[in-house]
Amino acid sequence: MQIGRHAGASMPFLGPCAGPLKRSSQNFRAHAFSQHLRSRSVARSLHSQPPNPMPLGWPSPSRHLGQGGGTALAAQVSSNDFKTGMTIEFDGSPYRVMEFLHVKPGKGAAFVRSKLKNYLTGNTTERTWRAGETVEIAQIEKKDTQFTYTDGTDFVFMDMSSYEEIRVQKDPTWAKYLTEGASVSLVLWNGTVISVDPPATVELQIVETDPGVKGNTAQGGSKPATLETGAVISVPLFVQSGERINVDTQSGTYVGRASS
Repeated sequence: MQIGRHAGASMPFLGPCAGPLKRSSQNFRAHAFSQHLRSRSVARSLHSQPPNPMPLGWPSPSRHLGQGGGTALAAQVSSNDFKTGMTIEFDGSPYRVMEFLHVKPGKGAAFVRSKLKNYLTGNTTERTWRAGETVEIAQIEKKDTQFTYTDGTDFVFMDMSSYEEIRVQKDPTWAKYLTEGASVSLVLWNGTVISVDPPATVELQIVETDPGVKGNTAQGGSKPATLETGAVISVPLFVQSGERINVDTQSGTYVGRASS
């Protein structure tokens, strides 16, 4: 008997899997041919569609993305909602709202008169807005600093995070409320310091004012008083030189005597 053959058989012995193997080979060739036809169909379909380098629904690279992937829009405010100290932007420059007045004439539409200060030039201008007219709010940043000293017309501040010194040219709008060591915020627009934000209320000493008259009360008149920073404000008649008072930096008005 020969190995690999049945005794007495003339055909080679391939085992019980010979039949299934032959059928599997045929099935594989049929499957491969089917896949080939399907690939050609897909290729023709893709070739007929216009190229799309970016998934549908994605914004173009030129659009600015805000939080959540949406297009960031500049915040706006109505002229009806103006507030003293607000920073707005128009004609490519940031402006501080110094004063505003709502006017309702007997005839015609209502409007808002405003006095604005250009942060970049320091110039003030008056502008009239239609009631309800919208304008962009300037996109500003604030940096926490400490006022350390003056050098000529420069006020020197220390960045409380990096301890870097930052020099800002004096502006009486805010300089009249600062004393050395005061914590303030620098206002930045497009990376440039445009102003200084003192605290809403500061404590300052009166260095000069007329003597108070005996019997004067809080309901009496007022008188000018010079503060240690050089600012001059109106104070009640009973307040004396040497006293420390609280001052509202937005309105520049007397708030009350400082607590001892």
